[in-house]
Amino acid sequence: MNILSVENLSLTLNDEPLFENISFGLDKYDRVGLIGNNGQGKSTLLKVLSKKIEKDEGLISTMNETEIGFLEQIVTYDENDTVLDFFYSSEGSRFKLLKDYYKLLEDPIANENKIAQITLLLDKDNIWGLENEFSSILGELGLYDINDKLMKTLSGGMRKKVAIARVLCNKPDILFLDEPTNHLDIKTIEWLQRYLAASTMTIIVVTHDRYFLNAVCNKIIELYNSQIFVHPGNYNEYLERKAKRLIDERKYQDRLSTILKRELEWLKRGPQARTSKDGNRIDRIKDMQCEQRNVGEKEQNNFSSNTRYIGKKILDVKNISKSFKDNLIFKDFTFSFTKDMRIGIIGENGSGKSTLLDVLTNHIESDSGIVDIGVNTVFGYYDQIGRNLTSNKTVLEYVEDISDRIVLSKKNEVSAARFLELFNFPTKLHRLPISTLSGGQRRRLYLLSQLMKNPNFLILDEPTNDLDVETIENLEKYIEDFFGCSIIVSHDRAFLDRTCDYLLIIKDHQITQFAGNYTQYSSSQLIEEKTAKPKENNNYTKGNKKKKKGLTFKEKKELENLPDKIEDTENLINELEESFNTIESTHLGTLEERTKLYEQKKEELEVLETTWLELLEKEEA
Repeated sequence: MNILSVENLSLTLNDEPLFENISFGLDKYDRVGLIGNNGQGKSTLLKVLSKKIEKDEGLISTMNETEIGFLEQIVTYDENDTVLDFFYSSEGSRFKLLKDYYKLLEDPIANENKIAQITLLLDKDNIWGLENEFSSILGELGLYDINDKLMKTLSGGMRKKVAIARVLCNKPDILFLDEPTNHLDIKTIEWLQRYLAASTMTIIVVTHDRYFLNAVCNKIIELYNSQIFVHPGNYNEYLERKAKRLIDERKYQDRLSTILKRELEWLKRGPQARTSKDGNRIDRIKDMQCEQRNVGEKEQNNFSSNTRYIGKKILDVKNISKSFKDNLIFKDFTFSFTKDMRIGIIGENGSGKSTLLDVLTNHIESDSGIVDIGVNTVFGYYDQIGRNLTSNKTVLEYVEDISDRIVLSKKNEVSAARFLELFNFPTKLHRLPISTLSGGQRRRLYLLSQLMKNPNFLILDEPTNDLDVETIENLEKYIEDFFGCSIIVSHDRAFLDRTCDYLLIIKDHQITQFAGNYTQYSSSQLIEEKTAKPKENNNYTKGNKKKKKGLTFKEKKELENLPDKIEDTENLINELEESFNTIESTHLGTLEERTKLYEQKKEELEVLETTWLELLEKEEA
């Protein structure tokens, strides 16, 4: 039985039809992956289904008393919201019951009967422990005792975790998730996919994470050219069915072309539709012309990489370490980067992945050790700063200023406009000013600008955010054919598997190495966990002497001062981001000085948040 039914749904935005007369149904316990290229309307469809945006036409119906939960791509909150304020701002029915109960308690005598009625409902649905449920989920996500912290002081990853915990606590019947893996580390993504795979909720998720789609979904809905195609099974099964669908469609289009060729020859002879039979034949010809479309093979792009010379020495580091004040990020890292290396860097949020990239590229200096960059090494660095792209130029002008022709291989050279199309910038966007692009489009354009500079050392920091699967696959092909060295920080496990054959793992201030891709590393960790010997009781040292628990006096004082430091740093970062809209000097300095300060403060914030969480955990121990 359908828990959600959609019939002949249509919506047009900015004179462009996003979807036209689409119909589908979801059964209870369905877990659906909604996929499609950027701009096809995936996020908008979720908002229409949840009635946050009004449809033009069609019918959306749900079973009686069905409740919908929605995790939006961007977490929104009031400026002065604490985590607990944000939690109770949910519009879910479980939250509403609890808020109504507290409201009635303001006048318990007058509301005695209502209090008795609502108490029964609270008991029935076990809502009394809602806050405890929230804290429990946050604890599983690595966040402790943050209810009184301001949302604005949290990092993007921490805010996403809070939003996930809130929507899961409401236990909706249908849950919409819009890019839930963005800003999360791999450990959290794997926790979320296990939770959803075991859930009884009906789920629709928009994500570019192919491993997530395979682990969670039993149905794929593809949004393409204003229409939808429903495929039973997970993402891998969808790929097989889609390939068969395209083969069948190409056969049909080939037959259609043959018939049309013959019919158009007849039409050229000038029939006057003297009979109803002739008139019907002419109408059929018009209908067949409307059905014609290109269903050619997907173009295989050969990026046989850059043509820039790369020397024997690319980059050597010896005993490098980095701290911010007294907070250690990593220490004593030694490594030699050589040609054709494809390296992935993994670690939990706040472990220092971006810091390591900045040290390797000399954006920030190491505290000790040597960073020796080869004389012929040219970096293409997709970093956290440049993606906030500002320019008065159009999209095409911006890339043509870098190069009007891009060499993909010895036998394949394309124009700047064609290169834009390969990474999902259709022609209609080429003449738009960069200032009118969305944040995701600007980041994607900055990524292209780094690829076009013909580097021989490619460094990408979370490149897959804001990309659709087709564009990610094009980027994978580019990296696979790249003639040089590449380093990639990513939470996308499929992307890491396809682009990296060596890993650097940042954990507990150390950088360890693994020869293999992410799946091989993950499997090795599971084997180690299963074969590991039972750990000794950590509460005792030799001689059965108890270890000292809790915080030292110095750590307690540090914990008290950290929230203010985090808030001050966050405020300065926000002020710097706003200042990037002008290249002129401000009270914060020149653009170059502001950029350097911004890099420094982002790293400081990461360290402050990590230290804060570590001290909170130690305080609870």
